[in-house]
Amino acid sequence: MTTNLTDRVTGVFLLLFAIWYGYRTTLFKVSFMADPVGPRVFPLGLAILMGVLSLYLIIKPDPSPVWPGSKTWIRIGLITLTFIVYAYLMVPIGFVLSTTFEITALALIFRGPPLKSIIGAFLLSAALYSLFDILLDLSLPTGSVFRGLWG
Repeated sequence: MTTNLTDRVTGVFLLLFAIWYGYRTTLFKVSFMADPVGPRVFPLGLAILMGVLSLYLIIKPDPSPVWPGSKTWIRIGLITLTFIVYAYLMVPIGFVLSTTFEITALALIFRGPPLKSIIGAFLLSAALYSLFDILLDLSLPTGSVFRGLWG
């Protein structure tokens, strides 16, 4: 019975988080000129999906869960740290550079070759910027550092 406890505790925690996240989603202020779908749809969909999956963890836990070793926890901590830094770098240095740094950092954490990681990260960042900013016409930050150069 205790082997199922970790999944159930995790499921309860994630369910409570999904409820809180879904509630916070309903508090978004939407102007009358907004997109018909609105900014609530994607986060609310995530909250619903997280709620359903956490219920699955509670109802049908893994009979023999295996906890990762210390190296995996260090890697998880580093990944979390890189995402926090990524969020803080987005406005000052812009989408392309911050995304390039983030993808490069993730590739290096997972032992990717450094030069290929940097090149691939830059190409992916530029492609994502093109997709969102040019094709979908969604504005992304260009970086306050580069304000005098462009945008």
